[in-house]
Amino acid sequence: MYLFLDEIQNVRDFQRVVDSFFLRDNIDIYITGSNSYMLSGELATLLTGRYIQIEMLPFSFAEFVQLHGMDEGAERAYQRYIGTSSFPFVSSIMSDSGQIQDYLRSIYDTIILKDIIARKKVTDVMMLESVMRFLADNIGNPLSAKKISDTMASNGRHINVRTVESYISAFMESYIIYQAKRYEVKGKQYLKTLDKYYMADVGLRRAMLGGDGQADTGHILENVIYLELLRRGYRVYVGKVDNLEVDFAAMNEDGISYFQVAATARDQNTLERELKPLQKIADNYPKCILTLDMDPPADYEGIRRMNALDYLLSS
Repeated sequence: MYLFLDEIQNVRDFQRVVDSFFLRDNIDIYITGSNSYMLSGELATLLTGRYIQIEMLPFSFAEFVQLHGMDEGAERAYQRYIGTSSFPFVSSIMSDSGQIQDYLRSIYDTIILKDIIARKKVTDVMMLESVMRFLADNIGNPLSAKKISDTMASNGRHINVRTVESYISAFMESYIIYQAKRYEVKGKQYLKTLDKYYMADVGLRRAMLGGDGQADTGHILENVIYLELLRRGYRVYVGKVDNLEVDFAAMNEDGISYFQVAATARDQNTLERELKPLQKIADNYPKCILTLDMDPPADYEGIRRMNALDYLLSS
């Protein structure tokens, strides 16, 4: 027997009911939900050692292409991917841009209004949304709760650091925002300051901020690559090498891989800037620069450069 329970955390005392089903033989229980709150309390305690948590992400670029094809070429398919949304339902309304915007807005309203505000008992809704928009507008930029608090203060909106931290935690628990912490490559230690944040869907970001989704190409690509690394089972950090930064230090059981992400690296100065932090890393783990340049792959003394879309479409 298979038992599926969706958003069951909204039901009072659901934890004990779920626990009681474990007394029965020949039953598989699947509990689905849109946030991590259900495993942060009594249920996790009752089911310790008896459950597996599987985190889901929206469509990858490869899955998007598998569904829609790319007769117009990979570049055009990628523009459709970031210009619409990676949420699965959008694939059924691709021809109606207005309906896509309404759908994305409804997702945002559900997460912010029905989930975070109600659960966290937020009283200053405008400030909560201001912090959310600031994070969305600054994907890929090093941020701290204090920096966000100071920015709000400079705009005449006062919010303390602890409240910012609480809001960011709520966004992460609702899987609308993902955090990449920093990792000191040479010292092999995790750092506690200036994390980076990425959104679950760049289409949702566009719906929140406005625009056509084509601006800020480099950070959007960085967001897409970050999510792809998560899908491939990596734990993803921002690498720090002396005073330089590697976009992603991706770790799994096989070791660590380093990635630089840029919209283009055809300019020699840009290429040298992207290569420099990778050249400072003394280990022999893979190092790669991913760009949107439609150029043949290249190798710089063991550092690969390849097209990001080819990487996204590879298995």
